[in-house]
Amino acid sequence: MTFLNFFLQAPVTDTIASTTQTIATNPETTEHVTYISFLLKGGFLIIPIILLLFFCVYVIVERFLSIKKATKQDIMLVNDLKIQLKSGKIDTALMLCNRQPSASGNILQAGISNIGRPISEIESAMEKTTNIEIGQMEKGLGYLGLISGIAPILGFIGTISGVIKIFYSISVTENISIGNISGGLYEKMISSGAGLVVGVVAYSAYHMFNMMIDNFVLKSEKQQMEIINAIQQA
Repeated sequence: MTFLNFFLQAPVTDTIASTTQTIATNPETTEHVTYISFLLKGGFLIIPIILLLFFCVYVIVERFLSIKKATKQDIMLVNDLKIQLKSGKIDTALMLCNRQPSASGNILQAGISNIGRPISEIESAMEKTTNIEIGQMEKGLGYLGLISGIAPILGFIGTISGVIKIFYSISVTENISIGNISGGLYEKMISSGAGLVVGVVAYSAYHMFNMMIDNFVLKSEKQQMEIINAIQQA
């Protein structure tokens, strides 16, 4: 009986060993896909979307540094100007404005340089300078608004064109396998996802910069009112 069991168990043991050896020598290979190759599966329209992304990042960095520098404000500047104006030292006040290389310094300088003229002309000079400074800050923001609208549309066009090709292929080959449909569809939806990401980045940056500019305008108006009051009291 023991001899019979040995012969019955031997083939099973050999089969398990050979199966284990096969698995060890032939491991399952997994496809390694990089981010670039994954994006390029989205079709030819993914290329202009990537270019829009790089241009968008460039505009964001350039505008952030420029607006940050222009909206920089010295807390003590207004107080120093008020002291100089009350003392009648207009030249010293102008020198203080020149030491502040920012939009606030330029705006206050435009008002102080017109001292001696009617208050309405002083206010008009500061208002015109404010509009010029705001225009400089908003330079380039139109590109972000344009990208936020164009990038998602390009993505949708890429997806739609891909879906059209998929269904055209099905109508010709009459192959309606789920693998063919889902495989081609996920590749075409990459362009939509990429376009939406670029659009969201551009849209968010556009409104963030506008909020920075609005905050500057509010603070600048307060400074102008203080300087006008100091001029009237001098």
